[in-house]
Amino acid sequence: METKYIFVTGGVVSSLGKGIISSSLARLLLSRGYRVTIQKFDPYINIDPGTLNPYEHGECYVTVDGHEADLDLGHYERFTNTPTTRANNVTTGRIYQSVIDKERHGDYLGKTVQIIPHITDEIKRNVKMLGNTGNFDFVITEIGGTVGDIESTPYLEAVRQLRWELGKDALCIHLTYVPYLRAAKELKTKPTQHSVKMLQQVGIQPDVLVLRTEKDVPAQMRRKIGQFCNVAPEAVIQSIDVNTIYRVPLKMHEQHLDEIVLEKMGLAAEGEPDLRAWNHFLEKIESATESVKIGLVGKYVELQDAYKSINESLFQAATYCDRKLDLRYIHSEKLTDENVAEHLGDLDGVIIAPGFGQRGTEGKFVALKWCRENDVPTFGICLGMQCMVIEFARNVLGLKDANSTELDPQTPANVIDLMEEQKSISNMGGTMRLGAYDCVLREGSKVAEAYGTTEISERHRHRFEFNEEYRGRFEEAGMMCVGENPKTHLVEVVEIPEKRWYIGTQYHPEYQSTVLHPNPLFIDFLKAAVAYGKEKASAE
Repeated sequence: METKYIFVTGGVVSSLGKGIISSSLARLLLSRGYRVTIQKFDPYINIDPGTLNPYEHGECYVTVDGHEADLDLGHYERFTNTPTTRANNVTTGRIYQSVIDKERHGDYLGKTVQIIPHITDEIKRNVKMLGNTGNFDFVITEIGGTVGDIESTPYLEAVRQLRWELGKDALCIHLTYVPYLRAAKELKTKPTQHSVKMLQQVGIQPDVLVLRTEKDVPAQMRRKIGQFCNVAPEAVIQSIDVNTIYRVPLKMHEQHLDEIVLEKMGLAAEGEPDLRAWNHFLEKIESATESVKIGLVGKYVELQDAYKSINESLFQAATYCDRKLDLRYIHSEKLTDENVAEHLGDLDGVIIAPGFGQRGTEGKFVALKWCRENDVPTFGICLGMQCMVIEFARNVLGLKDANSTELDPQTPANVIDLMEEQKSISNMGGTMRLGAYDCVLREGSKVAEAYGTTEISERHRHRFEFNEEYRGRFEEAGMMCVGENPKTHLVEVVEIPEKRWYIGTQYHPEYQSTVLHPNPLFIDFLKAAVAYGKEKASAE
């Protein structure tokens, strides 16, 4: 069949959950046997979010092909179980860069380069490229930002043109907000009406409205909204708050979103989507009665989106271990030798978060020393793994000034360092190892047992590496280098076998953890944390 294109726009306010609605629809269509992918257009002029501060943008997600992407791509993968690539996330910066490169190359034959047609044509090319090259039945495109934003205007114009060109093969879903005014005790539909009017003013008539709300929107009110907005009453759907985002696909199916979309695009909506595995996961969420207490030690803990993929990976793993996740955020800048026991003492497991830069690292060293000495299940990711190495070098190997050259360029014991071939590269990102790399695990190690294999592939986002010159000293003292890149022999995984569970990975296993396939390392970490919790309880 011809590829169908679904556009998801947002109005009234940002952060309504376009990514969750897009992911939920994708999940339903996948469960009906269709081939589906999702892409995100971000209206900011940065080339990608790789150099954006987490305070600006939350987590930077990494695709298998090494593209630094918007955090919504993490939701797409967790819901669809399908890897994303560079083509799934495009920024205005990338669009303009491509057009300017073509202009410099002479592709426009000296013509004046303009928003229309050149920028909009480049946007349309990126939309269709996924459908043409990816062999997909549906491409769901989420337009970042809100209708009315100046930055989003070229994208909306491109959507208008595509709807005209593609006819029944294109459809628009508009997500808006229906606020509840407590003083008046009323839901208000006017913001939605205005939002749709703004969309109509740029030439786009939405086919489906999804109303984000905290209170039930009565059927009569939904009919009124449909009437004002030229949308069929049955295609006005509400997205009410639920206890977990993973319940949203079921809520959308209850209101026939998948069937409405299929019928509007000229396809028969026969039978029911196969959601058995998804429902099994939801049942485990509801049936869990006991909790597992995990501490996440990092410098961005006041920002939940900064560690979004880790949070979701922990939640998935806890659910499959029949536990509710009790996640405690611990600010690494506030940890000292004097208060560490107070902050970490009642935890079943500790995650040392990834990141860049000096700030908060000394607190991570404090946490790691306490966890290692008290044999608490501990998981270090990326910088967290490097901090494990530095703490061990300082307090076990006796290298008191051990450090990473990222944190202290003058350190005499550079246990973490740039590789020689990286040192001459100055371009930001040029020295980064990004995307999926193979890793060979040592037979009999805890990590190999967790994965059930010695050959894995995981995604990276880092610049500095374990210094090979120190490998022998670490292994003699009990920290084993149990995972390495088969081509470069760079160390990817360290563990202390004599501990309950003390493992650090240079890669980011959270990027490859989905609802239907949780990452094995997170599952194993949670199992160790649950066992430790039981052990503590029985000793009391």
